[in-house]
Amino acid sequence: MKNNFLPRLLAGKALVIGAALALAVPGVAYANTVSAIVKTPGATAGPAGTFSEISTHADCSSGLVSGGGINQAIGTGTSSNGNHVNGTEPSADGSTEYTGTTGVVGTDNTHWLGIGGSGGAVNGSFSSTPYAVCFTSNLINHTQIVMNKAAGPTTSASPLAVTATCPANTVLLGGGARTTPADVGSLKPIASFPTFNNSAHDFGLKAAADSETNPDSWTAEGFNGGGGGTTNTTYAYAICSGNGINVSGVTTKVHYSEVSGPTSATTGQTVTVGCGTDGALVSGGAAISGGSVTTTDFTAPGSGGDHLNGSFPSDNSGNPASDGTTSAAYWTAYTHTGGAASANTYSDVWALCANDGV
Repeated sequence: MKNNFLPRLLAGKALVIGAALALAVPGVAYANTVSAIVKTPGATAGPAGTFSEISTHADCSSGLVSGGGINQAIGTGTSSNGNHVNGTEPSADGSTEYTGTTGVVGTDNTHWLGIGGSGGAVNGSFSSTPYAVCFTSNLINHTQIVMNKAAGPTTSASPLAVTATCPANTVLLGGGARTTPADVGSLKPIASFPTFNNSAHDFGLKAAADSETNPDSWTAEGFNGGGGGTTNTTYAYAICSGNGINVSGVTTKVHYSEVSGPTSATTGQTVTVGCGTDGALVSGGAAISGGSVTTTDFTAPGSGGDHLNGSFPSDNSGNPASDGTTSAAYWTAYTHTGGAASANTYSDVWALCANDGV
């Protein structure tokens, strides 16, 4: 009679050993349940008047907003210098802004505002397109919005940094920036980026660098090209995971790129960066700056008229993501000079990529 006992015994031992090795080997990959869909309603025309703004919104039909952006059409010629981003920020209902008391101001938001402003010139080509990044995760099923603000800037061509920091034991998923009022036509946010509330990043004045992990804060840089304005205010928004969620296994990774320019008057520049294999794209940021923003405190670009015209999810060529895109893995910054040349000016972009380890 054939004895099958030994082969069965050996097979059983092999299964046990294999299971033990799988448990013991560090770095075993777990599935990432983070996913995101981009929602956008398309463009809204305007502003049609000088020193004014329009508010547009993109809305998540499912999931929670983890980030968002705006892309402006500006036309050609010198009047194109008059269009600029005034705000890119989360909202509870698609119209209301968080501008009151600082701190945790909202939870589980599903709307994103893209606010376009004008200076002293307008044309019929002006428009703003908002984008919401709608986020889902088997682990992170609640979010909260932290807002911080500061008066200014009122000094001409001097940036003002405001940083919002996530509560302890939460994870940063995205953020935004806003300046008011719109009738100060030279006032605008020129940077919105992830950072850290620590001394190495000068408590938000230095941006998160490429490949840094788990930033905890978001900084907005307000900029007043022409000076003036007694009620000027700059707002920063951080979108964080909800309280009571164990995020010890979550990794958010920053990808960053900087290029020179634009430096000639009435010209634009784009720069794009992607997540690669480091998780799902959940948000991004943009800046026009004096350069080296991850190694030194943020400095102003070369001219007071420099501004942002876009910060949005895209493909690897910088084309904006279309409504319903589920595979957006890149973020693009669109910057522009005013009517003067702008030496030593740079364009910066950040992508924030998330893996929940579930």
